Amino acid sequence: MPGLASADLRGFRILIAPGLHDSGPDHWQSRWQRLFPAFERVEQDDWQAPDLARWSARVDRQRGHGTAAGDPRPTIIVAHSFGSLASMHSVARDPSGVAGLLLVAPADPDKFNVADQLPKQALPVPSIMIGSTNDPWMAAPRAALWAERWHSQFIDGGALGHINAESGLGDWPEGLEILYFLIDRVQNGALAAH
Repeated sequence: MPGLASADLRGFRILIAPGLHDSGPDHWQSRWQRLFPAFERVEQDDWQAPDLARWSARVDRQRGHGTAAGDPRPTIIVAHSFGSLASMHSVARDPSGVAGLLLVAPADPDKFNVADQLPKQALPVPSIMIGSTNDPWMAAPRAALWAERWHSQFIDGGALGHINAESGLGDWPEGLEILYFLIDRVQNGALAAH
């Protein structure tokens, strides 16, 4: 599957944006980076302290590295948990160079007291949000509400917990298929932001 998918991914720069405590070796984000070594990772100074402004600035900086290095490809950000909030915050301020967002199990903005710092309207780029029916960090109805607010296509992933290493997803091929779907829709202009 990685060989086939590589052809689809070649035209895009993929940024992995982990959540609180980073994504360990068994997390699907880390496994995807092993499958696709060209995927880049947003690194935070302090993985234990979720600070929206600082984390978002790190996303900004990592996005700019590709431009500075002369990489003209559009960027897709694959974000998890608080990394989803930081990525949305970054892209809402400046969407340049970003073609789409894959938001997996976003943390509830109210739990981190950052709801007032996040967009209340459609995101400026196409996005897909994957939620879980038993996610302790954001209940599915709340995730669907935020997805609707951001005009993000919502996909109910079922009972996957926080969609992390504890979910036992391995390489999470279903998630990769959704990433390919997002890229296909971006390429065909069929998932335009509203």
